[in-house]
Amino acid sequence: MAVKVVIQGACGRMGKALIRCVLEEKVQGLELHGAVDLWDAELGKDAGLMAGTKEAGVLVTSNLEEVGPSADVIVDFSSHFGVAGNAPRIAEWGTAWVIGTTGLNEEEIATVEAAAEKTAVVLSGNMSLGINLLCHLVEIGARSLKDKGYDVEIMERHHSLKKDSPSGTALMLGQAAADGYDWNLKDVQVDGRTGLPGERPEKEIGFHAIRGGDIVGDHTVMMAGVGELIELSHRATSRDVFAIGALQAAVWVAGKEARLYTMKDAMKHVLGI
Repeated sequence: MAVKVVIQGACGRMGKALIRCVLEEKVQGLELHGAVDLWDAELGKDAGLMAGTKEAGVLVTSNLEEVGPSADVIVDFSSHFGVAGNAPRIAEWGTAWVIGTTGLNEEEIATVEAAAEKTAVVLSGNMSLGINLLCHLVEIGARSLKDKGYDVEIMERHHSLKKDSPSGTALMLGQAAADGYDWNLKDVQVDGRTGLPGERPEKEIGFHAIRGGDIVGDHTVMMAGVGELIELSHRATSRDVFAIGALQAAVWVAGKEARLYTMKDAMKHVLGI
């Protein structure tokens, strides 16, 4: 039986990519059960036609309560305040929840963690197979280079309309490096530099954000030692890679026990890590 999926944030770039990937069966075993957004211009339209693909027979609605309780899983690429606002009722419905929305603050993350006490939740700053593999490689690299004098810097590039910075993916990569070095990321994170910040301290992970044009997403982790430079990079050329990863997570998490999961949990069977 197909997993019934609702796309929250359906009219955004990622929402449309998710709808296309469901209807074009890029991931097997899914049925589009609902498409939810607050964008007035698209309400009442067929979700498939709105997303630029075949007719879905599902209309875009602004009311998550119409489709959320009867779905198997909600895939959410809406907004940080939308995630926090919907968390209590999704928890009460017991619908599994895949969250790809970035820019959540500590209070908003706390609402997701509370929901995960009642339903299965996958939360990740990036859903692509490649980025999750890259995080694994960064952690291994950092662990191998720990205490050997290698400085870590993370560069990320995105389109001009992206609202949060550093990107959720950059923070994932920073966390992977911090885990390898046995550091607390919040203690060592520096977002850009200006003026006269002085010499770089030993314990620091720098983040640098570029915004422009229609860049889908480029990330590079630089580990700079004396006499050599190591770079690990990932470039996304299509949002479909994120959509496919999120939908794979949706199939995986539907029916799982209540808990907060990561994409590493969801992709263990794919990545073998």
